[in-house]
Amino acid sequence: MRPLTDDEMRIFFEKLQLYIGQNITKLIDRTDEPYTFRLVKDRVYYISESQMKLATNIGRENLLSLGTFFGKFTHGGKFKLHITCLDYLSQYTKHKVWVRSGAEMSYLYGNHVTKAGLSRMSDSIPQ
Repeated sequence: MRPLTDDEMRIFFEKLQLYIGQNITKLIDRTDEPYTFRLVKDRVYYISESQMKLATNIGRENLLSLGTFFGKFTHGGKFKLHITCLDYLSQYTKHKVWVRSGAEMSYLYGNHVTKAGLSRMSDSIPQ
């Protein structure tokens, strides 16, 4: 478990900025407890500092995951977000779309969301 390098941090924050904009600072500068992003085997985790201190007692070979899994770096150096970070991203997104339950099930089965499946959208969504 190590902190992200400057290049990894730049790539990771560029990807997050597409979805939450300048609200990235709200993920790091929290009022309840300081949180940080850590890298374990090309996977980025969102961890509180108290959990991170407790994890130092576990060996690297035995540590599988810790905190919330945000995504992973590919072999080409790109970053891909994972579905487990949606709880945090949904709080700070710039644009939101609400989908009807029938369209949600259709989307989960791999189909596209049609215009009829949209329930409502937040203001100022670009075309």
